[in-house]
Amino acid sequence: MELTGTILRGREFEPVEGRVVIDDDGRIEAIEDAPVYSSDIILPAFVNAHTHIGDSIAKEAGGGLSLEELVAPPDGLKHRLLRAASREELVAGMRRSLEYMERSGTAACLDFREGDVDGVRMLREAAEGFEVDALAFARGSADAMRDGDGFGASGANDADFGRERRATREAGKPFGIHAGEVDESDINPALDLDPDFLVHVVHPQPVHLERIADSEVPIVVCPRSNLVTGVGLSPYEELAERTTLALGTDNVMLNSPSMFREMAILSKLSDLPADEILRMATVNGADLADLEYGLLEPGREARLLVLDGDSDNLAGARDPVRAVVRRASVDDVRDVVFAGPA
Repeated sequence: MELTGTILRGREFEPVEGRVVIDDDGRIEAIEDAPVYSSDIILPAFVNAHTHIGDSIAKEAGGGLSLEELVAPPDGLKHRLLRAASREELVAGMRRSLEYMERSGTAACLDFREGDVDGVRMLREAAEGFEVDALAFARGSADAMRDGDGFGASGANDADFGRERRATREAGKPFGIHAGEVDESDINPALDLDPDFLVHVVHPQPVHLERIADSEVPIVVCPRSNLVTGVGLSPYEELAERTTLALGTDNVMLNSPSMFREMAILSKLSDLPADEILRMATVNGADLADLEYGLLEPGREARLLVLDGDSDNLAGARDPVRAVVRRASVDDVRDVVFAGPA
């Protein structure tokens, strides 16, 4: 298979006019610089580094509620709605969100999975037939983590999580944890667990920034979610100076799982350059889960997105990376190519 257009190659997303050659094993065989007659923009498919798609049954529920009233376990609105829903409703809701992700060019999501072992199995069932890698960062028990792809802790103020952290390390799987979403009180305890990544980190103090820099622990930021819940915004530039950032859309209850929207919002709320934001939406998230895609380079799995550079929205764009980050949308998607093994 060959695709032609402006290729956003490598970690710097250098625009290359030419063709991407994909071999029979679903890997990028070559990226060739050559004159082509295509206005398409070819980029890596997205990796959504933090989702909760179980609450797809409750979109826009709970307007005006605080974060704790919305999602705090065990009796936040989200958890009450999850308990009241049938298994069939939950699986069907997750399937709709995964369908949207696939259509909008998301190759993988790192889903913090409620429901213990059965929650992991529901996500597996929901993902059947889709090419999106729906990775289950389980909650509830070490057994759920072993069934899933890692452990996704709610926050160090909710429980100790030391036993789950040890079990996750022994299983050789990643451990992520929410930290600093409402205030700074759970950041140090979360860092004490030596996590593979943190989520949110809206309220770090200087001591936390020093620890983050020393440990180089990656952080997943979720700007639209933080805006909706009113907790504030992460200090994106300060965090980016100290560690690797990835991007997530968080609860489907609060926001659509659109990486286009998440990038555009972040580009307007921060001074981060467009290429850094695109890395956050692709390879940085892929690295958290040790995925073999997220970049367009020979040897990588061919999971990529083709945008119509001549759409009414993108025609005339002078900087393709800025155009992708700041203005592209699902309406500009010409093709989604998940040629690599799903």
